[in-house]
Amino acid sequence: MTGSDKITVALAGNPNAGKTSVFNALTGARQHVGNYPGVTVEKKEGRAFIDDQEVHVVDLPGTYSLTAYSLEELVARDFIMGERPDVVIDVVDSSNLERNLYLAIQLLELGVPLVICLNMTDVAEQRGIHVDPEKLGQLLGAPVVPTVARGGKGMKELLKATVDLARPNPTWDPLKISYGPDVDRAIDELSDILQGSRPRRGLISPHWLAVKFLEGDPEILNTVDEESELGRKLFPLRKRLAHHILATTDDDPESIIADYRYGFIGGVCRQAVKAKIREHRLDTSDRIDRVLTNRLIGPLVLLLVLYGIYQFVFVVSETPVAWFGSFFSWLGSSVEAIIPDGMFQSLIVSGVIDGVGGVLGFVPLIMFMFFAVAFLEDSGYMARVAYMMDRLLRTFGLHGNSVMAMIVSGGIAGGCAVPGVMATRVLKDPKARLATILTVSMMNCGAKLPLYAVLVGAFFSGRRAEIMFALTLISWGIVLVAARILRWTALRGESAPFVMELPLYRLPTTKGLFIHTWDAPGSTSKRPAP
Repeated sequence: MTGSDKITVALAGNPNAGKTSVFNALTGARQHVGNYPGVTVEKKEGRAFIDDQEVHVVDLPGTYSLTAYSLEELVARDFIMGERPDVVIDVVDSSNLERNLYLAIQLLELGVPLVICLNMTDVAEQRGIHVDPEKLGQLLGAPVVPTVARGGKGMKELLKATVDLARPNPTWDPLKISYGPDVDRAIDELSDILQGSRPRRGLISPHWLAVKFLEGDPEILNTVDEESELGRKLFPLRKRLAHHILATTDDDPESIIADYRYGFIGGVCRQAVKAKIREHRLDTSDRIDRVLTNRLIGPLVLLLVLYGIYQFVFVVSETPVAWFGSFFSWLGSSVEAIIPDGMFQSLIVSGVIDGVGGVLGFVPLIMFMFFAVAFLEDSGYMARVAYMMDRLLRTFGLHGNSVMAMIVSGGIAGGCAVPGVMATRVLKDPKARLATILTVSMMNCGAKLPLYAVLVGAFFSGRRAEIMFALTLISWGIVLVAARILRWTALRGESAPFVMELPLYRLPTTKGLFIHTWDAPGSTSKRPAP
């Protein structure tokens, strides 16, 4: 590979590990957003440069593992296996290293050329956790680069390590972990049969495929026809081996494999991580959560935050909206002075100038709304909203994660039902997902917001924030009642359990806020990078 060749890098990592911050720090404004072909999972791509080398960065969906339980995990794994990027950067949270390294171990087992981005080292140091990157890299056999992505620290070093690993065109060298004698023997038997078989997908290791077969990964199992010659060998053997493992260890193969992976990770962390012994105490996020997620205080704070957003949006946007109005009024008057009276003047002034001005006059209002939502998301409070709303939404047969789709659709006004429907992909419960899809369009989306703003401004000029706040509460009420009716009738059934990791509270960066605000209105369409 020469310096002029473009390097393709996949950015992987757990949710809340700072992957988005790394992506923004690497690519800046050189991004575009679309969807993966055939699915609704968002696809972000961007370009980064180091010296004369261009690096094409693909931001994969946040995942906890490469076992295809969810659509995001399937998309991430299929991209790595199908597109075969030159390097995968795994962003890990230094303060939660053992949990985050599970994905890294699975990537190493797959054999991909891997660079580990040891992110949030500042948070780890604050908690008395010191990770030795050189020792960690030696134990894992992969370059480890410490970073603080929010401040841009370590980004050049991360790019350099990535380019240095990619330039020699590295081979896929799978990491092999012992899972115990019974499981190892079973994997060897399956691997012997898979050696040279069609479902290997190019250079994918037969050992890795054997592990996936034994784990019962549905996507890998579906690559082999049970009635084929290979299938008649593999499936009975897999069933017999799994039954033998269960009988001898009193546990299923998937659980045993996961336990041994965590055992391997634990051994690595004992050698590479030093933690200072401190008195048990709540960190800042825990102390804040005691108030903001309290059963009584939390909902009141949420209502105050929602009301504060409207006050912020209307107060701050008032001056820019007035500027737009004055500009288009001056432009219309100037054109009237140049063009004689008639249909053509009416077309230009009343049709084009007044029409465009009427639409653009609301751009500041909508942009400030997106800015406020981006602040809530980047600060970590939006995840708390989902956590608190789960208590309410379950009463109406929905799921805590439904609140994300509702907010995107206009739960805090200014959204759109299309990305709201797409946001329902995070719901594992099909009935809750369908109920959410059928009701999100009742929220105050961006198409309704200009009309509301005009009517509220005309009839309630002195109480605009209060009326918009009331309209939002009314829309929530309509959506919840409609969802409850659906779950009582056509979509009756038990709700799936709600599990969500709450990220640390962080002060959002200005760069990140502006990128998210700029992307929000067009996040569902492909937009060329500026």
